[in-house]
Amino acid sequence: MKLITYNVNGIRAAFTKDFLGWLQTADPDIVCIQESKAGNDQIDIESLEKIGYHSYWHSAVRKGYSGVGIASKINPNHIEYGCGIESYDNEGRIIRADFDDYSVISVYVPSASNIDRLEFKMQFCHDFLAYIKELRKTIPNLIISGDFNICHQAIDIHDPVRLKNVSGFLPMEREWMTSFIEECELIDSFRFFNNEPDHYTWWSYRQNSRAKNKGWRLDYNFATYTLKDKLSRAVILKEAVHSDHCPALLELNV
Repeated sequence: MKLITYNVNGIRAAFTKDFLGWLQTADPDIVCIQESKAGNDQIDIESLEKIGYHSYWHSAVRKGYSGVGIASKINPNHIEYGCGIESYDNEGRIIRADFDDYSVISVYVPSASNIDRLEFKMQFCHDFLAYIKELRKTIPNLIISGDFNICHQAIDIHDPVRLKNVSGFLPMEREWMTSFIEECELIDSFRFFNNEPDHYTWWSYRQNSRAKNKGWRLDYNFATYTLKDKLSRAVILKEAVHSDHCPALLELNV
């Protein structure tokens, strides 16, 4: 099974950049989308269906903001929209698809442009950790994919010294991610296969950052330890240029 996570920074804009053609070539079984920035009535669900994908979307109340989705060639048994906490669900940050032997979550962790949003982000993170721990009691096999807006280790960011006090690489954010991985018994699938530096999934639009590869690894495919023996490959697809992010791929033998 091939699974891709992708923050598209606007699904409608991505469609104008041949997102559908790219999707057909990449040919994932499941794709987790973040930052769709569109209501269900604004997404070309019919075109996705024509190329074989059932798609499900959890949009923000605020127009043109946030939003997550899952498109799948495999029919899910159930779709869970949100996590039951109104302040997060109003921003369209979590969607879950349940299949026979595992569940897939698409998550978009808040970014923090000021102190109020940093507090909101950290509260979301702590609540999300608790949500996953509780969910694992009934669904042991989980794949959690999305834009976490956090670089976990120094290897995940192009300038760890200069950026150590910038949100996305703050000590409290990094410590939370360590706790999240440990307490929820997760594998960072990309690092499971690759411990080399200079692999990123987001680049600022400023200062020609992408061409210079001055990036951040913000996008992850986490898998529970119960799926460890089924992991076969994980790569970052930096050639895809529909967004300021690029997709991350996970392949499993399921």
